[in-house]
This record gives sequence, C-alpha cells and structure tokens, in this order.
Amino acid sequence: MSEVEKKRSSDGEGVEVDHVKQEQTAPATTDSWVAQFQSRDEEWRKTTTKKLVRKIDTRLLPFLIVMYLLNFLDRANLAQARQGDLEKDLGMTGTDFNLATSIFFVGYLLMQLPSNMLITRVRPSLYLTTAMMLWGGVSACNAATHKFTELIVVRFFLGFVEAPFFPGAIFLMSSWYSRAELTRRMSYFYSGNALANMFGGIIGASVLDNMDMAQGIAGWRWLFILEGVITIGVAFIGIVVLPDYPATTKWLSEEERAFAQWRLKRDINEDDEATATTLWGGAKLALLDYRLYLFVLLQHLSLLSQTFQYFFPSIVGTLGYGKIETLWLTVPVWFGTFLVSVGVTFSSSKTKDRSLHIFVMMLVAAVGNAIATGTTNTGARFFAMFLMPMGAVSSYQIILSWIANSFPRPMVKRSAALAIANMVGNTASIYGSYMYPASTAPQYIPGGSTNAVICLLVGLLALFLRFLHIRENKKLEQAEQNRAAGNVEEDGADRRADGFRYVY
Repeated sequence: MSEVEKKRSSDGEGVEVDHVKQEQTAPATTDSWVAQFQSRDEEWRKTTTKKLVRKIDTRLLPFLIVMYLLNFLDRANLAQARQGDLEKDLGMTGTDFNLATSIFFVGYLLMQLPSNMLITRVRPSLYLTTAMMLWGGVSACNAATHKFTELIVVRFFLGFVEAPFFPGAIFLMSSWYSRAELTRRMSYFYSGNALANMFGGIIGASVLDNMDMAQGIAGWRWLFILEGVITIGVAFIGIVVLPDYPATTKWLSEEERAFAQWRLKRDINEDDEATATTLWGGAKLALLDYRLYLFVLLQHLSLLSQTFQYFFPSIVGTLGYGKIETLWLTVPVWFGTFLVSVGVTFSSSKTKDRSLHIFVMMLVAAVGNAIATGTTNTGARFFAMFLMPMGAVSSYQIILSWIANSFPRPMVKRSAALAIANMVGNTASIYGSYMYPASTAPQYIPGGSTNAVICLLVGLLALFLRFLHIRENKKLEQAEQNRAAGNVEEDGADRRADGFRYVY
C-alpha cells in the first residue's frame, strides 16, 4: 500500500466508516483504475472528488431530506391535529393524548434493530421506499379512526413501519460519503426535523382553517389524508430516484463508480467488509464496545430533552392566542431552528469539534426551558420557545454524526451500533410524552424543570465522552509505537488502522 494510502485523512475525523463490500453488488474496482487513481496528483483528485460529491449531493441528499421531512411530519402531525377537533371527536380525555403520542414509539422500537440488520442484505432504495409507502398509508388511516382505541392501534403500527427509515438512511449515506463529508451531510439530513415542524405548522393552519368540514370531513381528518397521500406519491418517485451503492449506480460513469469506491477505501485504509462476520457477530462486537453504552445514554437523554416538540403547538398555545394563530406562531420558531442548526453543525465540522458544541447548545436549551417555566410574561416565554429547539435540535444533529463517526468496521457492527443507539435512545419518547400533561399548563413546570436538568446532563456527558476519546487516542498512539518497534499486538477483527483517531 502506498504512503498516500497509509496517510491519515487530513479532515481530522477519527472515524472508520464502513461501506458495502462491492462484490456483494457489483465487481470490485479494477487494478487498472486503482493504479490510475494512485498515479494522479492531489489537484486532480480534489477536482474529481468535488465534481463527484456535487453529483451525489444533487441526486441523493435532497431526496433523503424530503423523505425525512415526510417521515417526521407523519409522526408529529398528531400535535397539529390536536388543534382541531381530534380529541373531541374521538372522546379523548386526561392523558389520552400523551398515550397516543407514546404508543408510536413502542412499535418504532420493536422494529429498529431487525430493520437495520436487514438493510445490509437488501437494496436500500427498495427497502426505504417500500417503508415510505407503508407509513404513508398507515398515517392516512388516522383519518378513518372514530374511537380512541382505534387511534392507538394506528399509531402503534405507524411506529412499526416508520422504524426502518432513519437508521437506514444514515447507513445509506455512510456508503457514499467520506468521514468529513458524512458529518455535514448528516446535519443537512436531520434538518428535515425542523423543516417538518415548520411545514407542519403551515399545513396544519391552512388545512384546519380552510378545509374543516369540506365534503363533510373534519379538518383534522383532511390533515392526515393529504399528508399520507403526499408521502405515498413521493415514495413512488423514490423508487426511480434513490440510488443504492456507488458500484451499481447508473448515473455514474464507470470511472466515477471506480473512483467513488476507491476514495472511500482510501479514506479509511480498509476494504469494506459486508460479509466479514455474521449479523449476530456484528451485534456482539457492538455490544462488547463499552463506548456504545455511553453514546446510547447520550442519545437517549438528548431525545428526552426534545420531547417537548410533540406538544409544541400546545405549549405555544399557552401564550393566549387562538388555535390557528398558534400554529402560525410555530413556523418562525422552527425556521430559526433550521438556520441555527445548519450553522452550528457547519461550525462543528469546520472546527472538528463535537463535545464543546453540544455542551454550549444544551446550555442554550436549558436556559430556554428555565425561562419558559419561570415566567408568565408572553414576550419572555415566546423568546424561550426559540431557545428550546434551537439548542436541543442543533445538539442532536451533532450527536448523530458523532455516533456514526465513532464505531468502526465491520459494517454489521456499525449498522448494529446505529440501530441499538437509535432504538434505546427513542425509548425516551415513550415516557417523555408524559412530561407535559395538560393539567400543568400554562407553564408546564414539572416538564420544563426536568427538561432543563436533562439538558445540563447531556452537555456534561458530552464533555465526559470528550475526555474518554482523548484517552482512547493515546492508547491507539501507544499501540502504533509498539507495532513500529516490532512488538506485535492483537490482530482482532476490531483493531484500528494506523493513523486512526476517535473524534471528540
């Protein structure tokens, strides 16, 4: 292997991202292409990479963002429907709405790990678009419910069919982007969360205001019908648009396919090993990595700090405005969150920092929760409602990329680690849904106070992981020195390549 190949990537991302082994889907990069790429100067590689990544960004990333927007929109539209006559028509009282929110995540969690293990054995494009058609159809079924128990059943199955998308989309992106590229693209992808909340407010206000009782159908039912139909339509487009892996993509030339594979191998100094171990073996490797449990806790607490968004229209409604006006008021909050999250993630990628950015943004979220629960002043509370999602959502985007960046080959280990973190992390939404009962309005003191403490815990845990990765990097450096001195160490399946460092 040449010195160029052995050199650690200058992006500073201490990550070994696995990409699907090419013989699983198409012939591997030929020796002639490899020799040609290695003989080229760095300027040619940069230019070619720039053109290739631009093409990937144009074809892959926008559609994944749209898919995630619709994924989250169909998950969270219950909050907009609540501003209509949903609860009245279905006879909901007390904490019924909280149960309808939390039951979604029971189905979601049950499907997480099996789904993300399965995606390593099937075409991602077909798998993800099929899941999209299913969740669009199930979401539309919300409109047909006439009892609270029927709503609970639909919400459970909605979680079940939505589960494959999020970890599957992250897995697919890791098969196309290098370490530095993946970090920023994941932040753009997760921006679909803020956009979904923003468009949810726009669509919810428009439908509830203009379509209530159109054709004798309640506005909240139209909301589920329209969003479900749109999702199914986009899924059919996705079958054609969404690619699988670089080796099998028709909109790349033969040279581009070869270069796409070669540059990812060069980025991590290792061939992708999709079949290096069994699915269960990959899961065991993930479970034996002690860092996984800390990242699972980090993601769990971070998601818990965001449970307010499933009640956000209700929280904003405590400012004293009408239901339609309340939905419109959520729009600037989520648009501001989108802008801040993109800016913060850009800064994180540029400075190659994760933990300090997470800590600062979680402080912002903690302040927002404290203000919202500590005063009844309308202006102060509305300002606080900007701080809450700006801090919590921005931090979570960085956490997602940090987790994806922190677990090495083989591919099935990385896939399992992502699924486990997402699965356990999302259990927070099951009980977190009860943090904001209607009886505690308008200040929601129990939920807001608890959330402020949780935000601080997330920030502190990020700092702990920072020092932990610094210690691990010192161990890696020492191991390299030992190997250079001729002291042969373990050659297990989980050994890191020379020059690899964990990012913090």
